[in-house]
Amino acid sequence: MKIILTQEVSGLGTAGDVVEVKDGYARNYLVPRGFAIRWTKGGEKDVEQIRRARKIHEIATIEQANEIKARIEGVKVRLAVRSGDAGRLFGSVTPADLASAIKSAGGPDVDKRRIELGSPIKTLGSHQVSVRLHPEVAAKFGVEVVPA
Repeated sequence: MKIILTQEVSGLGTAGDVVEVKDGYARNYLVPRGFAIRWTKGGEKDVEQIRRARKIHEIATIEQANEIKARIEGVKVRLAVRSGDAGRLFGSVTPADLASAIKSAGGPDVDKRRIELGSPIKTLGSHQVSVRLHPEVAAKFGVEVVPA
């Protein structure tokens, strides 16, 4: 099935790309989650609009990405969340929480979709988080989760 990606999908492409995928993958995963739309002749017009929007939000060069990486890695992120007696959180820390914590700690504005959590953060303590800034540049930073 031919689809148009509306967001970056790891291992598949970026927003505005027209790709061919298996029918089930598109029908059951990509389209329902809003990562893609079905390709049509009329949808070709949407591709250009998506690409223009992507250029506005995307980090253009590796130098820019390295500059932002240095700013992110220089920030100490501390996040206060509600937790139980045993150190388990009520819920988990989301990429949106991390993006706002970076901003409030004096770091750059980071898109929550670029934050990659290996596994959900559900305990107090220190955790490593990665931010994919450019296809070749990723910033790693530490997050200290403390009780509120």
